Parts: sequence; C-alpha cells; structure tokens
Amino acid sequence: MPPSPSITVTGLFIYPVKALRGLSVTSARVDALGFEGDRRFLIVDPAGRFLTQRTHPRLALIATALSPDTLTLSAEGVGAVTVRRAPDPAAARREVSVWSSGGLIAEDCGAPVASWLSDFLGVACGLVRVGPDYVRPLAKLGKARAGDVVSFADAYPFLVIGEATLADLNDRLIARGEEALPMDRFRPNLVVAGGAAFAEDGWKQLRVGDVVFRAGGPCARCTVITVDQRTAVRGIEPLRTLAVYRRDADNPTNVNFGQNLIHETKVGGVSVGDRINLS
Repeated sequence: MPPSPSITVTGLFIYPVKALRGLSVTSARVDALGFEGDRRFLIVDPAGRFLTQRTHPRLALIATALSPDTLTLSAEGVGAVTVRRAPDPAAARREVSVWSSGGLIAEDCGAPVASWLSDFLGVACGLVRVGPDYVRPLAKLGKARAGDVVSFADAYPFLVIGEATLADLNDRLIARGEEALPMDRFRPNLVVAGGAAFAEDGWKQLRVGDVVFRAGGPCARCTVITVDQRTAVRGIEPLRTLAVYRRDADNPTNVNFGQNLIHETKVGGVSVGDRINLS
C-alpha cells in the first residue's frame, strides 16, 4: 500500500465579527472558545437576534482589523470605527441569541459603533462582544463533551476545507460555464493541501501543531456561500451545483461542504505549514 500523502495547513483564517470579512493569519492560538479573536463580536438587532449575510449580504462589504487592543470596522466610502477588544466592566450587558442558543449574556460595544453599522446596513443594529458573563456550551447532541463551548459561530468552533475539495467543485462549475470561486466564499478556519477531494469528510481525529481536534460532522451550507464576498452580490452558485452531488445521505435537505471541528486541546497553537496528523 502506498504511503498516505502529506497533508499540511496552507491557510488560517479568523473572523473577528460573525458575518463580516475575515483575516488571513500565519499562526493562531486556541482558547476554550476556538481561535483567539475568532467570532468574539456579533451584530444584533434591537431584540438581540444575530444578523448574518443570509438576510443582510452587505455585511460582506465590512472589513475587520485587529490590533492587540482594538477591533476596527471599515467599508469603502464610509470610513471606519474602532472599539476595544477586551471586556469592559462598565459596559451594558445584553441578552443575545445565535440560532437556538438564547439568553447569551454579551457586552454592548456602545452607541458610536451601533450608529455606524445601522447607517451602513440601513437597519437598526448594534455590536456586542464576548465578556466574562458569556457562556455557550456546544449544543450539538452526540458531538459535545464536557467543557466544549463555542463563540458566536453558528454551531462549531472550527471549519476545515481541503484545497482539493474546492478544486473539485470549481472543475464542476467551469464545466457548467460558471466561474471558479475563491476559498473565502466558504469561510473556513483551516485550509489544507495534500489530500484527495473531500478527504476531510472521513477524518475522525487530527493533530495540528500542538492542538488535537475531533470531527464535529459535515458542514451543511446555506445561502451565504452564494454571496460574493467582495461585492455582496448574491447568485445561485455554488449551491445549485453542490446540490447535485453533495446532499447528505441521512438528511437530503442538507448540502455539505467542509468538515466541522471541535478542539480537544483548549490551549495551544497552529501555524501555516503544520502537518495534519490523522488518527
């Protein structure tokens, strides 16, 4: 039997604010919630319900930048606004929700950023961040273990996608006369190279750097992947093409692309170039 191909990390991404543009990094540390700095902020409506590109594709036009102390949001033609990253004992507490996770206690980031976001999106909204009162256990039955918690992500702390997986999809899109898509359309945390297309579907446990991950299950995709992350224009691809060959065998209403991951190691780091060790 030939040796298994070497699989390595070729990209690492964090998304400081859920639904906004992400950041490419060369290395990242993990804490209990996921990658440090990943989805620690959330845009919410006046009732505390989260906003995403599913209903507000213009969120894709807002860029994020992190310094050790601040988060900066910016968009073409409207300037920028900055808030602190660290919890603020004086900040107002708000109850917010992400999908079925309700009653999450977050810190309000204040009126200036709320006004900036509301003006840009054309809808009343505000920004909240994770603080010391925030607790959100991983909710997926059969996947969560004691101590597994998650940030403002949809459901899991991490998403991994192979370069070969995207190449397979792009070959199919091109064959249909469509344009190839960049990886940012799918918002992964880890991008890897060296395996076959959809190899990540079968991974059960893996070590990257000094962090051990276990599989959380396939990532069922939604209309966010039809939003161009540079223009906020929504189309019909790649959901139309993926629906032909990536429907979940157990739940055909789901169209899968990528593998969710849960980190068993709650303190550690990974870097671009790290090898994926499967077990």
